[in-house]
Amino acid sequence: MTLQTTSTGVRGRSAGWAARAKKVVSLERRPFVFGALVTFFGLYYYRPEDFIRVLAYIPMARIAGVIAFVALLAGMMGGAKIKTPRAVKILWLLLVQMTICIPFAMWPGGAFHTVFDKFSKGVVVAMLISMVVVTVGELRKLLWIQVSAVALVTFFSIALRHYNQGGRLSGIQESILSNPNDLAINIAISFPLGLAFMLHSRGFKKVVWGSSLAVMCVGVVLTASRSGLLALIVTIMVCVWEYGVKGKRRHLIVVTIVVSLLGLGVALSSSYYRARVESIFLGNVEGSGDKGSLAARKELLKKSVVTALTHPVFGVGPGCFPLVDEGWKVAHNAYSELAAEAGLLALVLFLMAIGEAFKNIARIRKSDQYRDDPEFRLFTQALWAGLAAYVAGSFFASTEYNLYPYYVIGYTCAMVRITSQPIPVYEQSNKRQILSKAKYDGILKPQTLRSR
Repeated sequence: MTLQTTSTGVRGRSAGWAARAKKVVSLERRPFVFGALVTFFGLYYYRPEDFIRVLAYIPMARIAGVIAFVALLAGMMGGAKIKTPRAVKILWLLLVQMTICIPFAMWPGGAFHTVFDKFSKGVVVAMLISMVVVTVGELRKLLWIQVSAVALVTFFSIALRHYNQGGRLSGIQESILSNPNDLAINIAISFPLGLAFMLHSRGFKKVVWGSSLAVMCVGVVLTASRSGLLALIVTIMVCVWEYGVKGKRRHLIVVTIVVSLLGLGVALSSSYYRARVESIFLGNVEGSGDKGSLAARKELLKKSVVTALTHPVFGVGPGCFPLVDEGWKVAHNAYSELAAEAGLLALVLFLMAIGEAFKNIARIRKSDQYRDDPEFRLFTQALWAGLAAYVAGSFFASTEYNLYPYYVIGYTCAMVRITSQPIPVYEQSNKRQILSKAKYDGILKPQTLRSR
């Protein structure tokens, strides 16, 4: 009996040590995973290979993808049980649906490239963000990388007068920001984040952020992107409501009205831009530079809807809609194009994922941290505005394979996790102490448990 009790105690202590060792390994691995995520963000947004010629010969995009995938594997092997958010599960189902569509695509090779070189990165990064980001400090770092990169690209694109052949501002990078429409929508999504940083900063930093926001607004005008303009209008309206009306910042409302009127007057003083804006409501206007593109876009929209209805299960293949039209044109509508390329189920899953992001924001608003933490509240409101801008802009641009909407989904999942986790506890000298939220937010590495 004694022997049996002793052996049971030994097994219990062994299991305890094993569990504790597993926990320590998990905590030691976590900084690597977050570091890999930060590295991916830096490579994706700043694209050093566009400015350092030596790096142009290195496949940086593939390296970034490998970093994200390795980080995901390391995070999953960490030993900690992490519940996968519903939004991320839906994205994985969407990835499966797209993968099934590849053999039935008009161009299987192009479909394979679209799914695994483009879309899959968004799913992996969204899951990484939801798994790894556990403090407001970590969330702040990722958001800062995003908005600072967009602001810097916009500034240097304007300073270097980087216009395309049509006279529209395009990004200086060889990436999605090189397209005027994508640059404008990225600005609209990142604008509320920059505003959140400005409202939470003081002194010289506030001036820097305020100047960056002004440059971003000018950038949207210079892109002459109608979809970007509509997205920016939506995000400004949401920001005025969230930060000005609900946040009781009356000065922000006044400044927004004055700046908007001045900016609108300056923008409409250009006959070219005025014609572009008029063409939104009046169709092809002389001097808008459309060259019949408005009528062509209507035809493409109709063709994408017809293609989706005639290929409801597998579509024509991810990234293959341009093959349907002899002019190799995209549909300029993320929703109809996704349905045409990957089937109606893909569209339903995509909308469900976006809907889950809005539900996440609704859950966050009910949390104590949203009520008590001003910075966390600012980020929540900014993501709500950015998500609304994306939904509006995607009606006029093909953005379903770009990564930024899936970043936003990942951000909302991470914020739900931050609000739902208990305040961390550590033990030292046999005294149980509780860290405050402010102190915990400044810790990048979770605490380890010390044996008594």
